[in-house]
Amino acid sequence: MSDAVYVQITATRGSAPRDAGTAMKVTLRDITGTIGGGALELQAIETARRMLAEDAPEREETLPLGPGLGQCCGGAVSLRFTRETCATDLAQVHAHPDVTYRHPPADLWLWGAGHVGRAVVRACPPQAFNITWVDTGADRFPPQVGSHVTTVPAADMPRLAARAPVQAHHLIFTYAHDLDLALCAALLTRGFASCGLIGSETKWARFSKRLRALGLDPAPITCPIGDKSLGKVPDDIARGCVNGLLALMPEGETA
Repeated sequence: MSDAVYVQITATRGSAPRDAGTAMKVTLRDITGTIGGGALELQAIETARRMLAEDAPEREETLPLGPGLGQCCGGAVSLRFTRETCATDLAQVHAHPDVTYRHPPADLWLWGAGHVGRAVVRACPPQAFNITWVDTGADRFPPQVGSHVTTVPAADMPRLAARAPVQAHHLIFTYAHDLDLALCAALLTRGFASCGLIGSETKWARFSKRLRALGLDPAPITCPIGDKSLGKVPDDIARGCVNGLLALMPEGETA
């Protein structure tokens, strides 16, 4: 049993990363679940932990998903913060089938170590991918990763993207839209085997306009990523992304 703050999306307006009813559990040390949105979630976590430290009561607030959070979705999310002493865990158990692949592992670069990035790492068959996982600091990554994963702290992620292997596949899901945009621009200039970006259709429309203004063709980038029919939680997005990547490669065979 431990004190926790449950953060629940109670309403959304316009384009938002998750639907009403989505929740996460925040303690002083751990986070379970996700409400999505990168900077939105970071701010919600800070609020929840401040409530725990100050023994603050329940609260509600509405946050616009605009420039103040480094985002361009244009919507708004209403959150309810509820403090409880509870052992409930929102975590889900996930697994992928044991598959043997005849082709060499593909180079996959992941930009961002948040919930979706971690879900993609969990979903990737180790024998199918060599993963380079990039974020702005070493503290962004989980303490342990598989032998097929190399974590790379990079203060200037777009500069690194400009030197990435042109045969690599890329998935972008950082905590800030301006960083996402800079990575898209760097990778379009550099070239890639495939590139996907997390986001809404609204986000992609604005990104496409900005990339064209830079003299770049946004068409090679896939956005939104994943498979809408699978759902919007990180593991659903990850499953859709990995399925899409595997479809680009030679056939595997079930072990």
